[in-house]
Amino acid sequence: MNQYETVIVLTPLLSEDAAKEALAKFKAVLTDNNAEIIQEDNWGLRKLAYPIDKKSNGFFNLTEYKASGDLIAKLELELKRDERVLRFLTIRLDKHAIAYNEKKRSGAFNKKTKEVAA
Repeated sequence: MNQYETVIVLTPLLSEDAAKEALAKFKAVLTDNNAEIIQEDNWGLRKLAYPIDKKSNGFFNLTEYKASGDLIAKLELELKRDERVLRFLTIRLDKHAIAYNEKKRSGAFNKKTKEVAA
């Protein structure tokens, strides 16, 4: 099983509840096919870098999970079929990206270092 990360951008015309329901559908596709969800990060409504279908905002969600390669094709097929999805991107994480994400989850980047006075 490899570790993957999927970013999904949903249309801004949805309400908060409708966006959560759409994301729950995609999460169910993962869990029903024996994927282990490591982290889910909802970024909320954000401005897009460029307009997509005449929309300048979108609901962003990042999901990190462990799954087999054939599950990715099923997930992406569901994402392509859903009208609420503007864009999505799935990448397989290498060992360096996995280590970086583990450090980020543990809060290693948020700690302040003490300055030593001379």
